[in-house]
Amino acid sequence: MNLFGGPRRVSLRTKFVVPISLILVGSMLVISGFLIKKQSESFRRELATSGKTMLRILAINAESGVLFESKYELDELLKAPSRFEAVRYAIITNHDGRVLSQFGTRDTSAVFKDGTAQVPLEDSVSVWYSTRTDRELMILSMPVVTHKKVLDREHLGITGGLDNSFAYTDVTEVIGFIELGMSLEKVNQSIREAQTAAILFSAAIVILTILLIALIVGAVTKPITALVEATDQISRGDLSRRVEVKRNDEIGHLAETFNKMIGSLKQSRDEIEAYNRNLEQKIIERTRQLEETQAQLVQSEKMSAIGQLAAGVAHELNNPLGGILGYAQFTLEKLQKNVPEKTTAKEIQSYVRYLTDIETQSRRCKTIVQNLLRFSRSSRTVDFEEVDVNRAIEDTVTFVEHQLHLNQIELEVTLAPDLPLIQGNTGQLQQVFTNLIINAMHASPPNSVISVISRYSRAIGEFGGAVEVLVGDHGCGIKEEHLKRIFEPFFTTKDVGKGTGLGLSVSYGIVKDHGGEIAVTSKPGEGSTFTVVLPVQKTESATDTKGVRQPSKVL
Repeated sequence: MNLFGGPRRVSLRTKFVVPISLILVGSMLVISGFLIKKQSESFRRELATSGKTMLRILAINAESGVLFESKYELDELLKAPSRFEAVRYAIITNHDGRVLSQFGTRDTSAVFKDGTAQVPLEDSVSVWYSTRTDRELMILSMPVVTHKKVLDREHLGITGGLDNSFAYTDVTEVIGFIELGMSLEKVNQSIREAQTAAILFSAAIVILTILLIALIVGAVTKPITALVEATDQISRGDLSRRVEVKRNDEIGHLAETFNKMIGSLKQSRDEIEAYNRNLEQKIIERTRQLEETQAQLVQSEKMSAIGQLAAGVAHELNNPLGGILGYAQFTLEKLQKNVPEKTTAKEIQSYVRYLTDIETQSRRCKTIVQNLLRFSRSSRTVDFEEVDVNRAIEDTVTFVEHQLHLNQIELEVTLAPDLPLIQGNTGQLQQVFTNLIINAMHASPPNSVISVISRYSRAIGEFGGAVEVLVGDHGCGIKEEHLKRIFEPFFTTKDVGKGTGLGLSVSYGIVKDHGGEIAVTSKPGEGSTFTVVLPVQKTESATDTKGVRQPSKVL
């Protein structure tokens, strides 16, 4: 049995004081009860001894009075016990039971404790209970005897002539009885007084002992209480608290060890905090380096894409420049041959048309160059603005359609007319679309088709809607074991020298910066489809790579 178990809120002092006090009280009750019982028996035994002594003296002195039935002598004899307060009555009878002398009145209602009626016994001491007075009586009875010498005929013949004393036999004969009734009132009162004194004495001892135990236990548990308070403060993070216990016992050693432990803990925490501060600086520095590296990778991949698109861009510029050159040469030749005064209105309209075509083709070249500049623009700050995804796709197609034509691949573009604007960066999105189309071109055989589809997923509940761009091909597809790694940096399934392995990882980072997702489904031999999901509403309107931002997830 665990005496120290129970509710946790009970203090250690209570757990010590209460059991010890209960044990003390129980012990005192047992000891006091035993002593009171022994004291009561001693009082009654002393009264019985006194009564027997008195009764024995009376029996000796009553021999002649009973023998001669002298009432006067017996009355004088009974005057002696009548002087004692405890003696209630005394009766002397002959052997036939006739009363020879008496003082006081026998209580005929007195019964034994078992309820039997009063029947005095010879030479007995017994306690009776008076139903009339509700008091206990100690009744003592003793026979009155006489001693005489008897001469019989048998011994008379034997002892004749020698010694006459041998012829007599000593005979003790009961000639009467004497009964003495003594009250136990005084004895019981003394017993009650003794019980009261014992109880008061025991209670005083118990109270004083409990107080002493409480003081001792309090002195012993005080350092433990200080340890508990210090532990509570330490659990709240205050490691400056120390336990002031100056003792040379086990508790003092425990307090000293506890203080050393707190000192070591504080030193460790300071070291950890210093390490964390240093680590935080290192993380900031490393994050900055990673952001710079990522920006360099994005720019590098962009330049790589530009290099791949150079042929297409040159073709796109060559066609309008050829037209511009032809119209300019033709116009110049006409103007050199014709006299201004003889120039007809029809010829002037032709010149206007030629110049209009030159302007149109020049604007087309300007648009191509501006798109190329916007696409290749390098900046550490990425500005987000409203972007028309369909426009970004069309500009991208301008760059790649000639290269697709050289590889004998047809491009089908299906653009949803009702696409909402999104928050994003046009140049980065063009880079994503270019990477996906170029990858599809590398995976597709000649005379195959690459499809580019834009569509809108409408808002449902908390989902605010998104613009989806799907780039699909019917090429070689991607093996299942490669699907999980295609967005990892420098992972490529292309031949050596045909890919850096950064295109998809950079595209993944760009889409993540736009708050979107990029996914792929593919079956080997059937082709692949990349899906770019761009949310319509973006919480962050701009992202500054110089500022503090969450690093993009790189697989």
